[in-house]
Amino acid sequence: METKKNYSLVAFGDSITEGVVYDSSRGRYSNLKNCFANLVGRHIKGTVCNSGRFGSTIKRGIKKMYNDVIKKTPDIVLIEFGGNDCDFNWEDIAKDPDSNHKPKTDISTFHDILSNMICTFEKSGITPILMTLPPLDYKRYFNWITRGDKTAEKNVLKWLGSEEKIYNWHRTYSEMVTEVAHRTKTALIDVRSEILKQDDYNRFLCIDGIHPNLYGHSLIANVILNFLKDNYSFLLI
Repeated sequence: METKKNYSLVAFGDSITEGVVYDSSRGRYSNLKNCFANLVGRHIKGTVCNSGRFGSTIKRGIKKMYNDVIKKTPDIVLIEFGGNDCDFNWEDIAKDPDSNHKPKTDISTFHDILSNMICTFEKSGITPILMTLPPLDYKRYFNWITRGDKTAEKNVLKWLGSEEKIYNWHRTYSEMVTEVAHRTKTALIDVRSEILKQDDYNRFLCIDGIHPNLYGHSLIANVILNFLKDNYSFLLI
């Protein structure tokens, strides 16, 4: 990468990148001022643009990547997708647990689109860096998607087989990110492993069990900054 005075980074992904957290006191989701993209931005020689979008899947991401990333001509793009891709329509499952239900993006499509995305960024002169998914708390997430409805709990559990399956399924998408990074020789920030090293990692998550809270974003920012220090130190102030 060319050495210069100022660099630009784009954080590209879903609501985790956007900095969405659940505000329990207000009973709704809100945007965190000190999200990991903003925290990292304070240490960069240049700017970090946050192109995270609530509810975004990688299928939506590839449709938006020209306007959200390429048009901005950044030096680096941090890519964080998968949390919505692996998700299901839990209301449909609660109503009909005996049918075949599919995730928003199947794992092979996720692999192909992520690979194509990396190739497109590289051809555009942008360095892609992938991020693994923060782990979820399957107990909190199960409670969140069933909303205390006993019938929903029973039916969703019938379809799942066990609550732990949510964790394992979510993990496969994070593992696919790692696999694509290795196959394409793309830089990877293993956020997931660093969070799992922490005692009681659930304390870094919101009540919904999937969105990192303020402490989670601070930890993710530190993981990213340590990675940049080791691999792209010229970017840092």
